[in-house]
Amino acid sequence: MNLNNMQEAIESIFGTSIFIIEKWKRQRNGIRVLLEKHVARNYYTIEGAKHMLDVCFHGETQISPWYVVLSSSNTTAARTMTYAVPVFTEFNADYTEATRPEYVEAAAANTATTAYTTNTASKAEFTCNDTGTVYGAGLVGGGTGADTKGDVAGGGKLFNFSKFTGIAYDATTILAVTVQIKLTF
Repeated sequence: MNLNNMQEAIESIFGTSIFIIEKWKRQRNGIRVLLEKHVARNYYTIEGAKHMLDVCFHGETQISPWYVVLSSSNTTAARTMTYAVPVFTEFNADYTEATRPEYVEAAAANTATTAYTTNTASKAEFTCNDTGTVYGAGLVGGGTGADTKGDVAGGGKLFNFSKFTGIAYDATTILAVTVQIKLTF
């Protein structure tokens, strides 16, 4: 097996995450209207991959819960990003929730070629209260302040990160984020 095929094989076995970001407009009557839907695929960070392997095979403590974060900077995703040095600027001032929204995942399921978990039944929501643009999303957890907006201290983990086309928001916008974590076999 040549090196290129080996790298492709490793990535196909290891898997990906998929972020689905829905942009909803709040109407005065309480009804929501879907304006846009973005899908972004990425690979895990080194920090996230090592954590997953250490929990499964080395007895490291599982992190629960995980939280969804959005990025307000147009930052390219990199496997070397970490919780302590995420490189991106977290979207944290322009939404009304007091803490980062929790990733409430379902039990793992499978198809003929994949195993996956997702939060489709309980999407992470960001109720916007200003104007701006978001460019990426990730999952964070662990440490002492993983639910705290903008926290990068306390020993947490950045499991994954994805960059997507910028999504403009205003004070009538709700951003609903679905995250699917998938292993392929």
